[in-house]
Amino acid sequence: MILFKKTNNLRKYLDNQKEKNYQIGFVPTMGALHEGHLSLIRQAKSQSDLVVCSIFINPTQFNDPEDFLKYPVTTEADIRLLLSAGCDVLFLPSRDEMYPPEASGQPPFYALGELELLLEGKFRPGHFQGVCQVVDRLLFQVQPDILFLGQKDYQQCMVISRLLELTDRNKSISLVVCPTLRETDGLAMSSRNRRLSVTEREKAPVIFHTLCYVRDQLRPGPTGDLLKEAVSALTAAGFRVEYISLADARNLKPCTDWDGQQELVVLCAAFLGEVRLIDNLPLN
Repeated sequence: MILFKKTNNLRKYLDNQKEKNYQIGFVPTMGALHEGHLSLIRQAKSQSDLVVCSIFINPTQFNDPEDFLKYPVTTEADIRLLLSAGCDVLFLPSRDEMYPPEASGQPPFYALGELELLLEGKFRPGHFQGVCQVVDRLLFQVQPDILFLGQKDYQQCMVISRLLELTDRNKSISLVVCPTLRETDGLAMSSRNRRLSVTEREKAPVIFHTLCYVRDQLRPGPTGDLLKEAVSALTAAGFRVEYISLADARNLKPCTDWDGQQELVVLCAAFLGEVRLIDNLPLN
């Protein structure tokens, strides 16, 4: 695996590989890697000739500065994991490399529409603009053929798909969304899980079990009572619920009365102690 910290050096290398007609797969991350990330690397290995992973903890997508400061930094362990997964290139830029001081000014605005006002967008205003800002830059730097993302960040995958359309990159970059990987007890793998206490970690799978309950109890008709039951179950387990929503799987608009045909996804964000967990489950 080759490590690059500067965009110019990365581009020279990748341009040489493209001259060999190598197809480049890209997995952007914020580090603190786990098996979910490695599954994306392996998927990229199976669908491309050269796999690039980036590690950059992006400050512009954190609403809470404390959350940014607490985000785990495990670079040495991450490198070992990437080596074991067969990653070809690691891009490890500094903050100044991603956001040069000379380029400071009004950041671009991405017209995401209603998508950035729902769910995560409602509770984390500006979050998706920050996500688009860093992903836009990374895509310019890496210029991949295929972009690999995890379905655990369901809304973020939709936002980045919209970004590809807005920038016309959907003509040159294919987006592959890979299934959420889970621990044996159902908890979605996440870098934030390592911040849970032992007691909190024991409770954490309730979030997945609640989503499964919604899936199993869903019937045509009004959905409000089912969602109230879900909130009650999470609250009783010690969660502080921000949202749990049954939504159209294509645009995330809330579904208050299901016709039995509309494709749905149930999405949830809830705090366990100081740790904010998100999860989702496509239903039909």
